[in-house]
Order: sequence, then structure tokens, then C-alpha cells
Amino acid sequence: MALDGAPRRVGVVGYGRLGQSLVSHLLTKGPELGLELVFVWNRDPARMAGSVPPSLQLQNLAAVGERHPDLVVEVAHPKIIHESGAQILRYANLLVGSPSALADPATEQQLLEASRRWDHAVFVARGALWGTEDIARLDAAGGLQSLRVTMATHPDGFRLEGALAAAHSTGPRTVLYEGPVRGLCPFAPRNSNTMAAAALAAPSLGFDRVIGVLVADLSLTDTHVVDVELSGPPGPTGRSFAVHTHRENPAEPGAVTGSATVTAFWRSLLGAAGPPSPGLGSRALQGVGLGRCCFCSCG
Repeated sequence: MALDGAPRRVGVVGYGRLGQSLVSHLLTKGPELGLELVFVWNRDPARMAGSVPPSLQLQNLAAVGERHPDLVVEVAHPKIIHESGAQILRYANLLVGSPSALADPATEQQLLEASRRWDHAVFVARGALWGTEDIARLDAAGGLQSLRVTMATHPDGFRLEGALAAAHSTGPRTVLYEGPVRGLCPFAPRNSNTMAAAALAAPSLGFDRVIGVLVADLSLTDTHVVDVELSGPPGPTGRSFAVHTHRENPAEPGAVTGSATVTAFWRSLLGAAGPPSPGLGSRALQGVGLGRCCFCSCG
């Protein structure tokens, strides 16, 4: 996979469910794919004990440069991108697993400047967003007028903050938020990444015009449901092009991440680690505002 025949050096930031899965894949499948795991960092180092070899445990994220990574994969929390994303770009390409961080204009600008200064790319994992390539193509062609993403799951699957932390279900199905994705991301940083990915896939609408809807549904004890609804401008007959996809992703009770999303992240890592190709490549997002920002559309 590496252009010069040397293994691509990969670091993983975050050791929750996604991080554990990626680390396992890198250790078992990485060598044959030309990938070498060079470090794992987690806010709580104790979580890595017994499962991550001590030599791979990075105690201080500020020391990321000492491991000489080619790619750093963030699967921790948007705060990591806010606080350390620009610094990571000094040493390596960055795969953002928490795109809700990019709803913050200051963070977006910092990544843009760091990407240009250090000549490293920013990649965005599509996660649970179905139809990413179609959304991006339609947007680039000027055929996207509206985009709405609804995520529904059991209340135990939410990790809400700020004003939404006190929100309670008022019945079997409760809409906790409906409005621009930019307004949701700060209060649901771990539950709005699919919506943030949609905003990045459709830069003509962006975080302010892509609508996000967060729904607490008591019947969805082991499933995350994502509905994507989009439409184009009226055609010659007055009718508009429209698409509605409905995705049901099995999930363990109370889990933030669904099962299929874990697989999608591995494919995104492969896309970011290697050169663009029909099977595993990444495609550039025009107008996102992140310079050399690419959207890992694999998986």
C-alpha cells in the first residue's frame, strides 16, 4: 500500500470501541496490508493495560511526533480535534473520526492553516452516513437544494451535553432537537457525527443549512436508525428530484456506535492510509474549507 514499499505508520487516538477494533485490525491485518501500528493514545491510559503492548502506548499526545506517524486516526472525542488536531497535522495526515468538531469555525480554520503549513491532508470518516458519494456528487453538480438527517435510537445511546443534557423523553418517541447541524454538534458531540459528515459532504449547504434531527425512541433498544432525505431544485415540470434512505444499524444496548459503523471506520482508515483507487480511495471535497480535505468514502 505504501508508495515506496515501506509500511505506512499509523497512530490511533482513542481506545473505546472504535479504537479497540482499529488497533486489533492493525495488529492482525496491518502487516500484510503495508500498515504498521506505531502508537495508541487514550485519555485513560489504564484502559490500554493488558491489551496494548507497552511499547505502543503513548502516554503524552504532545509527543506524537516522536513516533513518526504517516497517519493519525482520531476516534476519541471532538475535544481532541479542537485541542490537538492542528498539532497532529504538523507530523502526519489526520483522519477525523469526530467530524462534529468541524462545526466550530475556529477549529476548521486551525486545521486549514495547519494543513497548508505542514503539507498534510485532513480526511473525514463517513461513519454511519449512507450514500455519501451520491450526496457529494449531487452537491458538486449544483443539484442539491435540501438535506435532512434524522438519527433515532434509545435514550441510553445518547451522550448529551449542555442544554440537551437535561432533555427527557416525553413519550415513546421524542424529538430532542431539530434544526441546523451546527447548533446540535456542541450539545451532542458524540451523537451528531453522521450529521456533521453530511454537512461536509454537501458544502453548498454546510453546517448551517443541513438539518439535523435527534430522536429518542424507547422501542430502539438495540438499533440506530438514520434517515437521510434530500431534494434538488424543481425541474422543467415543476417536480423535484428526491431521495429518502432508511438505515438500520444493529447496536449493543446503550452503545454510541453501531456495529456496521465499526466496519466502515476500518475501510476509511484503509482509504486514508493508501493512495486513491477505485476500491479504497478517498475523494476530495470541494468547498469544504479545509484545503486538502478528503472524505473517506469507503466502507
